[in-house]
Amino acid sequence: MGRWPGDLVRVALMEARPSGLQTRQLITATRLTKSQVERGIWHLRDVGAAEHLTPIIWRRRDGYMFSDDPADWIEYEKKQFRLILGRLTRMITGTLDPHLAHYPDDEWAQLASAQLTGVRATLAQLAK
Repeated sequence: MGRWPGDLVRVALMEARPSGLQTRQLITATRLTKSQVERGIWHLRDVGAAEHLTPIIWRRRDGYMFSDDPADWIEYEKKQFRLILGRLTRMITGTLDPHLAHYPDDEWAQLASAQLTGVRATLAQLAK
């Protein structure tokens, strides 16, 4: 292949600017498989965006994209916090709360509940 998937995805997204690319478009533009494109996006999120100081965001209508507009970054970040908050809330109400109902003196469940109460409140504020 010669180049890392993350590099190929980054170049394709830079060439598409200011527009974004859906996954299928990235597959076509990079000639990578779907799993390689996904690994490339993960790499960009983990390493590439920080190295190049450009956040990668995703929007339903535009796909993956680099944006220079902080409002786009904030919109994306808030959506991510809402997703995390939703998952955390479901874990608390579906697992931790019933655990505490059956075993109210369980030290682990009490610790987890106390810690996650703060995390949940923080995520709720960030998601606004």
